[in-house]
Amino acid sequence: MTILLTDSHCHLNMLDPATAGTINDVINRARESGVCHFLNVSVRLDEFPALLATAEQYPFVSASIGLHPNEDEVVDNLHDVLMKHGAHQKVVAVGETGLDYFRSTGNLDWQRDRFRVHIDVARQLKKPLIIHTRDAMQDTIDILQHEKAEKIGGVMHCFSGDWAQAQQALELGFYISFSGVVTFKNAKIIQDAASKVPLDRMLIETDAPYLAPTPHRGKANEPGYVRHTAEFIANMRGITLEEFGRRTTNNFFTLFAGAEKTYV
Repeated sequence: MTILLTDSHCHLNMLDPATAGTINDVINRARESGVCHFLNVSVRLDEFPALLATAEQYPFVSASIGLHPNEDEVVDNLHDVLMKHGAHQKVVAVGETGLDYFRSTGNLDWQRDRFRVHIDVARQLKKPLIIHTRDAMQDTIDILQHEKAEKIGGVMHCFSGDWAQAQQALELGFYISFSGVVTFKNAKIIQDAASKVPLDRMLIETDAPYLAPTPHRGKANEPGYVRHTAEFIANMRGITLEEFGRRTTNNFFTLFAGAEKTYV
């Protein structure tokens, strides 16, 4: 049986050519590992043109549009800029966006306001949200509820919370995505959540070049390593890698309906 995997969250344009080679090299290695589609995720708007160019080069690479909550980039008329770029057919999601109280401190009203702008844009474009949250889960959920984000849905990227927090996101109609962190020995809380999230609401990702899974922990990550995460969760849940890959890949194309289906 063919193994079909998706990397639902990576940063292809952040990979270091000195160690990873060209983006084409990275993609070819990932394709050999069974990865059939990549979502190249935006964190800065001044870098978006390069990100979009990569997505336009490959039918099996999609893009998002967004400004990461920790980025200090100042964008005039942020709403209009997001709307303009988000209308592109290769852009299938809005984000990553959200709240991060770990790296940013002080009065973070600006971060919460930026988050609300992204949610509004996602609703108008009818494209799902990619949510980043760190040390801010309850505020993230509260804003999603208040801004009626359930009307558009999305994914909790690189989920690092517990099962109760996963349930809150699931109740809003969001998917839960697990990165290589789930393979770490000390990630018992995340592993517990990964054992309970319904398979029809789960995605996997690398967040490359960050958070490489075991056995590559501590090294630069790349999309092909998503297979290690898939194997770990499939084994934990007692299903085959082929079945797990098929289910999470179908989930990806269900959520990101604008992505071109690059498999048969």
